[in-house]
Amino acid sequence: MFDAKSLLDQFMGSQNLGGQNQGRQDQQGFGGPFGGKGGGDLLQQAGNMLGGFGGGALTGGLAGLLLGSKGGRKLAGSALGYGGMAVAGALAYRAYQNYQAGKRASPAAVAQTPLLPPPADTPFNPAQEADQQSLARNLLRAMIAAAKADGHIDAAEQANIFAQMDKMQRENNLGADDKVFVMDELRAPLDVDAVARCARTPEEAAELYTVSLLAIDVDNPSERAYLALLAARLKLDDKLVAHLHATVEGALEPSNQAAASA
Repeated sequence: MFDAKSLLDQFMGSQNLGGQNQGRQDQQGFGGPFGGKGGGDLLQQAGNMLGGFGGGALTGGLAGLLLGSKGGRKLAGSALGYGGMAVAGALAYRAYQNYQAGKRASPAAVAQTPLLPPPADTPFNPAQEADQQSLARNLLRAMIAAAKADGHIDAAEQANIFAQMDKMQRENNLGADDKVFVMDELRAPLDVDAVARCARTPEEAAELYTVSLLAIDVDNPSERAYLALLAARLKLDDKLVAHLHATVEGALEPSNQAAASA
C-alpha cells in the first residue's frame, strides 16, 4: 500500500532524530502527524537510506537521482530536527506568519530565530490521516515536477533512474507502490497547472511552492522561470513569494544561501 507520508520522509527526512533532538521533537509533539510511522527511528533509517536533508543535501538515493548533478539543499539549525512534512510545514508556516505580519523578507532574520512547528489541525499540519496523506502526495508531486523543470530528466535519464529504483526495490529500500508512484510522476509531462491544482488552500499553495524551491537551483534560468510560473498559477502574492524564498534561504547553510540569493 502506497504511503505518501513515508515516501516524503524518505525524500526529506532528517537523519538527526535520535538522542536530544528526538527528545525535543517529542516535547513539540512531532511524534504524531509530522513524525511518520515509527517516529524518529524510522525517519533516521529513511534519511540514511535516501539521503534526506538532515544528513546533508539531497544527493543520495531517489532524491539524488532526480536532482542529477545539482548540489542539493542543506538545511541548518533547528530545521535539522524535522522530517518530511514537518520541514515543508514549518518553513511555509514561518514565511506565512512573517508575510501576514508585514515584516521585511530577510534570510538573516529567519536564521536567527528557531523554526517552530505550525499549529495542529491547520492546513499546514492537518490532523486527519487522509488529509496528511493527500498533502504528502501533493508535496511529492511538486518536488518531482520541480526536479524536471530544467529538462535534465530526458528518456535516457529516466531509464537510469528506473534501473536504480529496480535495484533499490530488490534491496528492500523501496516499496513497489512507491516505485510505481515515482515512475508515473516522472513519465508524466511537466505540467505546472497540474501541480497548482493540487493546492486546496492558500497555505497548501505556500507549501507546494516551498518544496519546489527546495528542489530547484534558482541560478538556472529555466528553473527560475518554472518557479515564477508556479507562483502565478498558485496565485501567491509577490510579497509572500519573497518571504518563502527568504525563509528557505535562512534555513540553509551559509554556503548555499549565497548561491540561492545570487
